[in-house]
Amino acid sequence: MKTLIIISHPEIKESSSQQYLLHSIPDDHDLTIHHLEEFYSDTPIDVVAEQKLVAAHDRIIFQFPLYWYSSPALLKQWQDEVLTGDFAYGKKGTQLQNKEFALVLLIGAAKSDYQAGGKELFSMDELTKPFQAMAHKTGMIFLKTFSIYQFVYMTEQEKMTLLIDYQLFVTGDPEQSLLSRENWLLNQLEKTNVTTLGTGNEEILQHVIEMIEENRETIDDLKILLDDMN
Repeated sequence: MKTLIIISHPEIKESSSQQYLLHSIPDDHDLTIHHLEEFYSDTPIDVVAEQKLVAAHDRIIFQFPLYWYSSPALLKQWQDEVLTGDFAYGKKGTQLQNKEFALVLLIGAAKSDYQAGGKELFSMDELTKPFQAMAHKTGMIFLKTFSIYQFVYMTEQEKMTLLIDYQLFVTGDPEQSLLSRENWLLNQLEKTNVTTLGTGNEEILQHVIEMIEENRETIDDLKILLDDMN
């Protein structure tokens, strides 16, 4: 499956969370990173080129920091100009039908704030209704949102867990068997450039790999035992 991650962030080089996520993605995966501000900060959006790019992928992900309960302005402009009636919806606009669509959100507040009775009052599911409606209008399959809360306060262990979850989200198949997921995860972790992820993460990453391998050996032993019983 070919995945397109459309990132909107006006100051991406200064964003520690965005840089962390970008460096966690293996280079050899069938995945395209497309940073809108890199191409269109001072120039008009090339609608034809953007439509061709989207059409060439099976899964579309919008990745952005939550600004006033929505996306940065350029991503909204991109939606207005690229998702035209002859491309994304209507009788002739069938190019997005049956593609998967998801959000990766970077959120500065605590997760507990986004609920009934919390500081922000509304849940993230409620706040992302416009994107869910967009997916419905264009015939895309809306996947569960990947929300990252308060990255700046995460411990190194929490960041490593985030790395694993994010890699699986953008490159993995959630329907894989446990053994397939373990093999996939080991493969991805061994490709990760830990030097870009922060001090101390190399030892943590190696520990995670060892834990997965030990768990896999236990599963294999149980399978052999069950086979002997049958």
